[in-house]
Amino acid sequence: MKITYNEFLVLTTIEREKDKISQRRLSELTKLSLGTINKIVSDFLKNNLITSENVITENGLKELEPYRVKRAIFLAAGFGSRLVPITLNTPKPLVLVNGKKIIETLLDACIKAEIEEIIIVTGYLSDQFEILLKKYPNIKFIVNKKYNEANNISSAYLVRDKFANAYVLESDLYLYNSNLIRKYEYQSNFLGKYVSVTDDWCLETKNGIITKEKVGGYNCYQMYGISYYDEEDANKMEKDIDEVYNSPGGKEKYWEQVILDVKKKNYQIAVRECYEGDIIEIDTFNELKAIDKTYDV
Repeated sequence: MKITYNEFLVLTTIEREKDKISQRRLSELTKLSLGTINKIVSDFLKNNLITSENVITENGLKELEPYRVKRAIFLAAGFGSRLVPITLNTPKPLVLVNGKKIIETLLDACIKAEIEEIIIVTGYLSDQFEILLKKYPNIKFIVNKKYNEANNISSAYLVRDKFANAYVLESDLYLYNSNLIRKYEYQSNFLGKYVSVTDDWCLETKNGIITKEKVGGYNCYQMYGISYYDEEDANKMEKDIDEVYNSPGGKEKYWEQVILDVKKKNYQIAVRECYEGDIIEIDTFNELKAIDKTYDV
């Protein structure tokens, strides 16, 4: 059967918890009403997706399999000019923050979510990324030789055939809430934090679907560079990224502008909400010093 989003939310919560869990606790975790939870649980029991103790069954796992995240694609080719002088000798994703490389906070979350295939698109000082293989031996590297000639759409272009059931992650995000990277995703989505005002890149939405990407706004979602794409959207993206990249001015685009701006009529991308303290984008040296006092010397 095709499950609804609420059913997906409840079933993935049960799968993640492993042990038995009460309906009231499910309501707290999913933010769904207890009445909604009781009906969904009753339907799950009838279809043998869970046990009487609200533990997922083999049938339940099979029901979730179409939503399984197959891979994580990291875009890590850029120079990180705003983090000079640190990035003069070190790629931004490999900069240490409180003793841990920025990209490791994301990689660890991917491992926790049992995402088996990890691809990192490198460019600037690409050889340095090989140090990650000691801890993450399953990483595959793709080198973007044009990282200094084009915007990050050049990295997306190299992996345009690999977006199906995949996360796409910017590699300069310091992740505090590892649960933002999940084993299953229901639909294509882009991560955002609701704000009353921002001068950063943000998203306008209607009924949970992104309608516009822009710089600065009110009552919108501040963008964070973690997104997910289902197979249907990925098939369209492969063609659209190719077309935009090879069009006049296309190489100057940010890759996500393909789906959120240039070709947005082809997509219905949901916003996935995160919250204050879940994740930090480290753009400048001053922001780095604020997080890690060892740089404030």
